Amino acid sequence: MSLRVVGAGLGRTGTHSLKDALEHLLGGPCYHMAEVFGRPDDIPVWDAAIDGRHPDWGTFLGGYVAAVDWPAAAFWRELAAADSDAIVLLSTRSDADAWWKSANATIFEISRRPLPPGDPELDGFRAQLAMVDKLFTNTFTRDWHDETAAKAAYDAHNTAVRAEVPADRIVDWQPGDGWAPICEKLGVAVPDEPFPHVNSTDDFRAMAGLDD
Repeated sequence: MSLRVVGAGLGRTGTHSLKDALEHLLGGPCYHMAEVFGRPDDIPVWDAAIDGRHPDWGTFLGGYVAAVDWPAAAFWRELAAADSDAIVLLSTRSDADAWWKSANATIFEISRRPLPPGDPELDGFRAQLAMVDKLFTNTFTRDWHDETAAKAAYDAHNTAVRAEVPADRIVDWQPGDGWAPICEKLGVAVPDEPFPHVNSTDDFRAMAGLDD
């Protein structure tokens, strides 16, 4: 099975909602950072990819119909080249300020927090956080914890996607756009039910215990 959708949008641009939506539309699983929790063997594959040693993408993501969110979004060029018939879905927020506010309160905050040492039950999560830090530092910006640098990197990423992907292949999407632009590009009917809305900032913080 090959990807039908390559998600180029960075984390905190509605990617978890997109995962649910694309799984509904395409009838198959969508790769998302959440998948890494259940697939610890993927962590060294992503580590190697960050170093420039890319997997056979078709084999690695075999069985998935779409990929959104980090870490896949950092390799949108490679994934788009590997699946030339896939659409490229660029999800964004209204502006860099809105994106930073959400990212800094969720994925960046949890990435900054040290884990208690010596607990073997946290080893898998520790390895994932190390991979994420390496991903942010090497593919996004070395200063991802700095607001100015992160917002500049966010804008630069989106500008590059828009400049490099042909107009007949890209879907430039924000969460309020709902089903229609995606369904039109995929050539599928718009579902009757509302577009999913999951993993808000409050949801993420509650799930991760960031307010404890």
